[in-house]
Amino acid sequence: MANSTSALPAHPPRPGALRAFVSKPEFGPLVLLVGMIVVFTSINPAFLSLTNIGNALTFTVELGFIALAMTLLMTAGEFDLSVGSVFGFAPVVMWTLVNTGTMPLGLAFLVALLLALGIGLISGLFVTRLAIPSFLVTLGMLLVVRGTALWLTDGFPQRTWNAGEQWLAQVLVGEICMGGEGVGCAGGLRIYMSLIWFAIIAVAFHYLLTGTRFGNWIQATGGNPGAARNRGVKTGRVKIILFMLSALLAAFAGAISSIRVSAANPNSGTGYELEVIAMVVIGGTVLTGGRGTIVGTVLGVLILRLMRNGIVMIGVPGLAYNIFIGAIILGMMALHSGLERRHNPGT
Repeated sequence: MANSTSALPAHPPRPGALRAFVSKPEFGPLVLLVGMIVVFTSINPAFLSLTNIGNALTFTVELGFIALAMTLLMTAGEFDLSVGSVFGFAPVVMWTLVNTGTMPLGLAFLVALLLALGIGLISGLFVTRLAIPSFLVTLGMLLVVRGTALWLTDGFPQRTWNAGEQWLAQVLVGEICMGGEGVGCAGGLRIYMSLIWFAIIAVAFHYLLTGTRFGNWIQATGGNPGAARNRGVKTGRVKIILFMLSALLAAFAGAISSIRVSAANPNSGTGYELEVIAMVVIGGTVLTGGRGTIVGTVLGVLILRLMRNGIVMIGVPGLAYNIFIGAIILGMMALHSGLERRHNPGT
């Protein structure tokens, strides 16, 4: 009698490390980022100069803050189109309070952040309690917040020329020189404290999404909200918290930008909401919710911001930037779709 165990099917082999890596949503953005750096550097070696890297990273992190929070919100299945207007509104409020002598910069900064939390709370309540799609709610909030900023300033930027002398300015955007000496970090890499804050928040959000119970709630809320509610997840509360977090980081980024450029323009941040969503989608976060990746978002942020820098350095007209963004979004969506089908046959 033949051994019956010999007829049992073997355990399916585990996918190799390379195949598992390729199947990750971060693989496509990583390949694109490396390829882009190689192409730009081969055309203009100054692209990888310390000066250019420092300048590019300075602009990168400001949109990056918003993209990190948007990743969590989109993973939960929602959008926030008001982040660009909050980016412009928060520094306007902050510097209006400072320039009128109402309060010092540190307290004005906290007031601006609290107002942003209130904006996020209102958006979250409209979405969860009134069951209005977040697209419509945050589009309306965009107009309200932007209009308020313009009304407060009569459309003119606020003066921030003394920002560099404030302790808060040093904490948020203080300059750090690495590997260089002399005035202006000559020959070295110039980075700002904003980059350090971005790295800290990115690591914290990655852990939050992948290593905590709340991260599981976020993914369940976006992936299968009905099942999540049946398991006791308060999906409405999760979304409200994420809307508040999205507005908070948009205000934080706006305050940092206003200190760096020494101006609080009520029109700043216009169009940022769509660029941020593009960064998140390119990074591999699923547009319909349920799966997000902070690592992918960081790659997406670097791709779009370094591309803006690179096409100028190689002589491509800056007005062609949107063409590249659109092409990358379409290409990455096709790549993510192909990888998803190979990873999950039958979908």
